Amino acid sequence: MADRPGLTGVLLVGGASARFGSPKALARLGGRTLAEIGWETLGFCDERIAVGKAADGLDLPFPVVEDGSDVRAPIAGVVAALRAAAHDLCVVLPVDTPSIRPDDLRALAGACADAAVPPTGPLPGAYRTSALPVLDRALREGRLALRDAVARLDAVVVPLDPGRLANVNTPGDLERLARPAML
Repeated sequence: MADRPGLTGVLLVGGASARFGSPKALARLGGRTLAEIGWETLGFCDERIAVGKAADGLDLPFPVVEDGSDVRAPIAGVVAALRAAAHDLCVVLPVDTPSIRPDDLRALAGACADAAVPPTGPLPGAYRTSALPVLDRALREGRLALRDAVARLDAVVVPLDPGRLANVNTPGDLERLARPAML
């Protein structure tokens, strides 16, 4: 569509995975890694980038943009993504939310002012480059809570299905997602 602005899809792959015990991006669900699931989910975007830490040496089937930060915090990935993106509008998907669907991300993008987030928090979310000064300043000042930085933006809250927002923080979380729903 010529009248639709470009959209960059961002996959955050640089989390510490402390509770999970190994890199979440490489964890498998239904025969695919969480990174592969997230990358596929972002397939509707005009551009896709993955952001993380090169030092992690993750064996992924796509390149990873270095977030350029010594900290492990989602805000570092969002800042790096907004700097690297070819488009003004980005949808940002953490690798540990494999149940999100493209329509959820489209809803966030369609509602985005400086940011658009679900009621549960700042990720997944949509962010415009207009958010970069506030996010970058928070990162430089060591205020790493993305939720707090979003509170200083023109942010829209978009209701999404809470079941699709489930994070995989532990191996047990992954096991629960892998189980078929009981009818």
